[in-house]
Order: sequence, then structure tokens, then C-alpha cells
Amino acid sequence: MTKVKICGISHVDYALAAAEAGADFVGLVFAPSKRQVSPQTAQQIAREVKRFGPHPLVVGVFVNTVAHEVNRLVTFCGLDWVQLSGDESWEYCKQIKRPIIKVIRVSSSKGAEGILAELSLGHKILAPRVFTCLLDSDVKGTYGGTGQTFEWELASQVSQKYSIIIAGGLSPTNVEQAIKTVKPWGVDVSTGVETEGSKDVSKIKAFIQAVRRADEDVR
Repeated sequence: MTKVKICGISHVDYALAAAEAGADFVGLVFAPSKRQVSPQTAQQIAREVKRFGPHPLVVGVFVNTVAHEVNRLVTFCGLDWVQLSGDESWEYCKQIKRPIIKVIRVSSSKGAEGILAELSLGHKILAPRVFTCLLDSDVKGTYGGTGQTFEWELASQVSQKYSIIIAGGLSPTNVEQAIKTVKPWGVDVSTGVETEGSKDVSKIKAFIQAVRRADEDVR
């Protein structure tokens, strides 16, 4: 089944709603943004999610934060995974003490060959450690959460060789087509399950239901 990550969670109630709907991951943003959470809030969310059950796993989203601070927050907040959404190098990734989701931004100037070459280098540097790649839209001046899609056919070429997560402009209305086109390991959504800037429980449920329908069709 396609993994589902509901990102930009900033309140326990939304995290538990995502858990009840069947999310595999919830993402907590530590980088400066309208969705940023404090370490104390992140700790509370992680604690309540873990009481719910073994899933969803809790992902801390960081942008260009020094590695020792990331590792400190991982321990303090009880994070399961770390998503690196900035300009972090592959060498930097070796310092992180949790499974990694590494964001690579897709632009018109970086085709499938460029992304595949970048991932090949990452696997060589981090071997034998395994990481997951998240492909997101490249929007100047931002590090995610833009709500803008990119060319899914490009991601389809990458997913034939590597397990990837796709993000960028996904919603309950288009995620089925995205999965059928790309056949990714996972999908990530934030803006697409919001109403007027806040998470919308009905949209979270609709998104996950759409993913499961796509999984049935792709089998």
C-alpha cells in the first residue's frame, strides 16, 4: 500500500485524526513557517500519537538546522524519522541518528536523469544506510508547503529505480491520478488537506480514502 504522510500538523487533535484515518506518518515542522511547532508542542503530539498505536510514525521536518540540534530535538520530542527539506549535503545526512527523508526539488532544469544521478550519489555516500527521497515542487524562496504540483511523469521515471515519496499540490481530488501515474512508495500532503490555513479533518479522511482507492486500482 502507498504510504501516506500528513504534514504540517500543529495540534494533537489533527495528529490523532490523521492516525484514526490511517496515516502512516505525521509531519511536524520545526523550520520557520506558519506551520512551525515548538519543541514542547512536538513532544506532546508525539506522546499522544504513540499512545494511539505503532502508527503513524512521527517525522520532524527541518531546514538547514545544525545536525547536533536535530539529534537533540529527535530525543527530546520522541521523533521517529527526520525529513531534511533544506540544502543539507549527503555528508550532513550521515550525522542524523534517525531514518531520513531527503527532499529533492523538481524543476524544469533538473530532469529525471539529474535526479537519478543525485540519488545514486546519495546512496553511495550513505551506504549501507537506507534513506527515502521526497520529490517536491521547486518554488523560489520556499522549502515546501507551496501547494504547487510538478511534472508527475518525471517522478514516474525516478520511481522505477528508487522508492520515492511525492509531494507538491496533492489533494483528495488529484492524488489518485498521481499514484496511478507515478506509483510512488508514498505521498505527502499539507496544503491540500487544509481549509483557510488550518488542517481539515474531513479532507484528511478524504485524502487517505482516495489513496486507498488508487491502491486498489493499481493492483
